[in-house]
Amino acid sequence: EEASLSAEPRYRHWKVKANDRAYHHLPEFQRKVFLCIKKSKYSGNAIKTYKYNVLTFLPLNLFEQFKRAANLYFLGLLILQVIPQISTLPWYTTLVPLVLVLSITAMKDLVDDLVSVCVCVCVCVCVCVGAKSKWRHIQVGDVVRLKKNDFIPADILLLSSSNPNSLCYVETAELDGETNLKFKMGLRVTDERLQEESQLARFDALIECEEPNNRLDKFTGTMLWRRERYPLDLDNMLLRGCKIRNTDFCHGLVIFAGADTKIMRNGGKTRFKRTKIDELMNYMVYTIFVLLILVAAGLAIGHTFWYEEIGSKAWYLYDGKDEDASYRGFLSFWGYIIVLNTMVPISLYVSVEVIRLGQSKFINWDLQMYFPEKDTPAKARTTTLNEQLGQIEYIFSDKTGTLTQNIMAFKKCTISGQTYGTSPSGYTEIITSPVDFSWNRYADRKFQFMDHSLVALIRSRKDKDALEFFKLLSLCHTVMVEQKEDGCLHTAASPDEGALVTAARNFGYVFLSRTQDTITIREMDQETTYEMLALLDFNSDRKRMSIILRAPDGRIRLYCKGADTVIYERLSPNSRHKQSTQDALDRFANETLRTLCLCYRDVSRDEYDAWARKHKDASVTMTDREAALDRVYEQIENNLMLLGATAIEDKLQDGVPETIAKLAKADIKIWVLTGDKKETAENIGFSCELLTDDMQIHYGEDINEKLTVRQANRRNEPLSSGRNRKKAPEPFFPQPGKNALIITGGWLVSFAQGPRRPRCGEMLQVGRRIDFVDMACECEAVICCRVTPKQKANVVSLVKKYKKAVTLSIGDGANDVNMIKTADIGVGISGQEGMQAVMSSDYAFAQFRYLQRLLLVHGRWSYIRMCKFLRYFFYKNFAFTLVHFWYSFFSGYSSQVAYEDWFITIYNVLYSSLPVLLVGLLDQDVNDKLSLKFPKLYLPGQQGLLFNYKNFFISLFHGIFTSLIIFFIPYGAFLQTMGQDGEAPSDYQSFAVVTASSLVITVNLQISLDTSYWTFVNCFAVLGSIAIYFGIMFDIHSAGIHVIFPSIFTFTGAASNALRQPYLWLTIILTVGISLLPVICIQFLHKTIWPSVGDKRHRKKYEMEEEEKKKPPAFQRGQRSRRSAYAFSHSRGYADLISSGRSIRRRPAARGGPQDSIREVPHREAENI
Repeated sequence: EEASLSAEPRYRHWKVKANDRAYHHLPEFQRKVFLCIKKSKYSGNAIKTYKYNVLTFLPLNLFEQFKRAANLYFLGLLILQVIPQISTLPWYTTLVPLVLVLSITAMKDLVDDLVSVCVCVCVCVCVCVGAKSKWRHIQVGDVVRLKKNDFIPADILLLSSSNPNSLCYVETAELDGETNLKFKMGLRVTDERLQEESQLARFDALIECEEPNNRLDKFTGTMLWRRERYPLDLDNMLLRGCKIRNTDFCHGLVIFAGADTKIMRNGGKTRFKRTKIDELMNYMVYTIFVLLILVAAGLAIGHTFWYEEIGSKAWYLYDGKDEDASYRGFLSFWGYIIVLNTMVPISLYVSVEVIRLGQSKFINWDLQMYFPEKDTPAKARTTTLNEQLGQIEYIFSDKTGTLTQNIMAFKKCTISGQTYGTSPSGYTEIITSPVDFSWNRYADRKFQFMDHSLVALIRSRKDKDALEFFKLLSLCHTVMVEQKEDGCLHTAASPDEGALVTAARNFGYVFLSRTQDTITIREMDQETTYEMLALLDFNSDRKRMSIILRAPDGRIRLYCKGADTVIYERLSPNSRHKQSTQDALDRFANETLRTLCLCYRDVSRDEYDAWARKHKDASVTMTDREAALDRVYEQIENNLMLLGATAIEDKLQDGVPETIAKLAKADIKIWVLTGDKKETAENIGFSCELLTDDMQIHYGEDINEKLTVRQANRRNEPLSSGRNRKKAPEPFFPQPGKNALIITGGWLVSFAQGPRRPRCGEMLQVGRRIDFVDMACECEAVICCRVTPKQKANVVSLVKKYKKAVTLSIGDGANDVNMIKTADIGVGISGQEGMQAVMSSDYAFAQFRYLQRLLLVHGRWSYIRMCKFLRYFFYKNFAFTLVHFWYSFFSGYSSQVAYEDWFITIYNVLYSSLPVLLVGLLDQDVNDKLSLKFPKLYLPGQQGLLFNYKNFFISLFHGIFTSLIIFFIPYGAFLQTMGQDGEAPSDYQSFAVVTASSLVITVNLQISLDTSYWTFVNCFAVLGSIAIYFGIMFDIHSAGIHVIFPSIFTFTGAASNALRQPYLWLTIILTVGISLLPVICIQFLHKTIWPSVGDKRHRKKYEMEEEEKKKPPAFQRGQRSRRSAYAFSHSRGYADLISSGRSIRRRPAARGGPQDSIREVPHREAENI
């Protein structure tokens, strides 16, 4: 199914009856579930986060485990071993390992499922519904009561609240990642008639609205109540996942519950994630199955011919069974399937699970990924994807809260051509000493400014422009103020406005209160009230806002702030300091600060009166009201006088630029997918050095042109050249240099819809998607802004589908959940925006900078360890099993095993498992510091060089060679030999002891040659495995255990008899030496003639070549690269609300004096300013 970038909902009738649960179970609202079973189409509010329950755990888990080919294979093998005619090994040799594997995997799955349930239970809190009720008990049509700081449990129609006119403030961080507050309003009719609980209990309205969908920005419906219809839109809805703020309580009607809510519709399905190595390993297991069948079939055919030619004619081989050669060959085939089953050892999967568990623990225990400020360690929430961290090619990152802290800070400004915020040259000691604002009792103690001269200028009151500058900041905004017992509470529509009002407050201009037509500030020590005549609010086209005020002396003045691109077009020819302010704006933009221009103009009384009449007419027009208002605004926002500009820093998280630079050197491409606006996203791109000045940035129009040209060329090309074009497509950017794409969600929707052609529309759509992905992947950076959660996931799906690349998504809010689930690896940041992203993630930590350590250190190590483990594991089992193959040529192809039964049972459990297990857990070719210093070491994982079919066949041929040596050297040594005591130890049991001893020593020394990082534990494991082998062998070959179990332990005295012969020890040493000598030579040649990137690390020349050169700054003084750095709210502000007076309570009679009377609470605290 093609990934759609469009998110258009399907509209049908969805009816909700207030306070009437039975209504929603009527037959017309039933849907068929299974056969004749029906249930209501309205979902309950319970969300299922678990996979198993008490009844389904055992059958469902076993079903999932037996979908793995190897487990199913061993189950079939166990059945074969029960059949006496073909069984060549005891049944317990397969049953015990199989039960062990299934039990360990089942326990791990159960623990993982219980952890996810526990996390969910911690998050789901109670909500009041008349009486207290759990979230899961809420149903569609219920009327609920929510309190301040409650999370909203479902999609709810706001009916009334404790605020005037049913105003309700919500924090939408879980939806769009923004921590600034937004407001919702109930209908006037419900606000007036639904304040008391008795009124709410009698409420019986019928809501008709759209079907549940994933559109977070749209809702349409009507409410039928008391024979009147009232329109409903998104401003009336409280969406699940939001949080009630600055509102004591509110009441609402549940419209969508549970899986029908918009946030859950955006969540996507939980996908079962598997690594590339898992998939490759399965294919290799299938390859081994084929090899096993071919080998068994060949040996069975050999047994058929052998029996006809030799076996049937040798009287001493007669077994009393009258079976023909073909039937004996058929039985021999199944016998060899059992004998050679260890080519696919079941212990492989147990060992893989143990290694993955250990690697996950190392991530959890890594103190360098621990964030002490929040006491948050890194957390591997899955144990199945660790090695995939070493193969990442694309990273898809959220912006707000992931790359940035979402905390705005006023850093610099320019007033009348003079820049403030940097210390004068020669006064270096001032750089480290922030301004002391103790003279201002209203100052925010957390505010820091580094230029003392500006404070001195303000306090001297000699520069009128400077005073007017901060007066504008305290007056021209849409910040709301709420009176509290301990002072004022400011609520900003965007963090930018909050930062500007805070800056004005610290410099002596304090915003105190506002009513419908007044705004009061404290100018230094004097309180002044201005009459507000008009508020010209921001929108995305205007990119500015203005306020028209009448001062106490009767003067009318317009204050305006906005993006430099629109302000400079409207400046008066007499305005001063244009060039110097523009130069300062260039410098601010080059430092990636978010800039705003401030200006004003005086308005005569006659001009204002004429304009006010036009404004009133535009305000009441019924058609295209916004466009009419914009035209009126244009008439007065001209001939402006420039005051200066502000520069605000949207603080990046620590280490973000360095992390992105490191990942880029590892050839990992980073795409930023954000719901933020284009200008803000672009600025952050430059801030974190994802974008640089030497990049050519392409926008939607340019991209459309290139895609259109490519499609036209494709249509014009002859069919015969189609294949050649696919093999070597022309690049979209043939010119040298770096490129970047910046696109919007709206462009993605239009791109997804594309040209509509009835016959070949689908083919064109696929072609457009492939072309877009090809173009984007040619770029060093891609930024998608104003995208919905669904679009984020669809962009990830496009890259996964058409590039077959390993992807990672990282985010911190509920709006990132779908993206996190869609990517091969999902990383959640436990930051400002709740736990939804963390709950859906595979890995979680507190800071973006930890991503480089997760990938370049843990991911790379995990990949290298797993590849080395698998290569060696296949090798040692081929070497072990194929000895049976060579032995069959000398045993009449009779399915006779070459070893003792107990050796076959224990070989993969005790004799050869621990050393390779420790290599899979502890090995490292370079330490963590070098892994971070040389990101190029990450490239082999991306290219899959360390484990593929080439490596598999190398392991196979290595195993064949070792098995040949292990069999034929002892065979030659036993052929026509005589011991020192005159006896000939040429019996089968002595031969089995020698070959087994040679095998154990060889495979343990082989892993020693492959070990890069030696510890005491590794040394102990290698020597201990060999010692354990000899200890157990002498025990099970002893006479004592044979007396107790005579039919099970049959090799009585074989070990002591064979190993007392010195020439057999010489045989073992010779076998081991010949097996390892070629490997030593090949490794020597590889390290000296064809060294890998990791081998080169020890060479001084390599380190000098790879030593980081000091990178020139992305922005250099004097370059003309100013970008639009407009930094307003993401949506319309509170202008309509303020002008209407609906949210204004009566003006307080008295004003507090001390510092406590003004309180601004930081983002992270409950009030969230």
